[in-house]
Amino acid sequence: MGKIKAKMKYRKAVFILTFAKTKKGIEYLILKRKLHWKGWEFPKGKIEKGEKKVNAVKRELKEETGHHALRVMRFNYSGKYNYHKIFPDRSGIRGQTFSLYATQVKKGKVSLDKKEHNKYKWVNFKTALRMLKWPNQRKSLKIVEEWIKSG
Repeated sequence: MGKIKAKMKYRKAVFILTFAKTKKGIEYLILKRKLHWKGWEFPKGKIEKGEKKVNAVKRELKEETGHHALRVMRFNYSGKYNYHKIFPDRSGIRGQTFSLYATQVKKGKVSLDKKEHNKYKWVNFKTALRMLKWPNQRKSLKIVEEWIKSG
């Protein structure tokens, strides 16, 4: 398995930390993942061949939530991670690289991509931090929260 995995590629993706300004303050949109693993995350997705990252952000946000971005911000945070197992629908892919973006949206009903997610919640920073499963997503949330606070 080691030699096979060494030849496998990383899927290029964007993290889309989505937030809305509400009467309660900033609320973040998190989604309950059901495809490949179970747990809470924010929208994210693959960058299609030849697609600009910002266009991938807008497309994936629309596909996963039904929302259009009021603003898109790019952050100087990126990385990569390995999947915890090889997925049959991602042949030859061992993990993902990611670039962090934040999108501001108008809070409202979310139209989920039912194949990937089965629930959503609008939550404050502390709740989102507690609910997010992966350390790189928690770090992303902290980066965006600091940016919002400094603005």
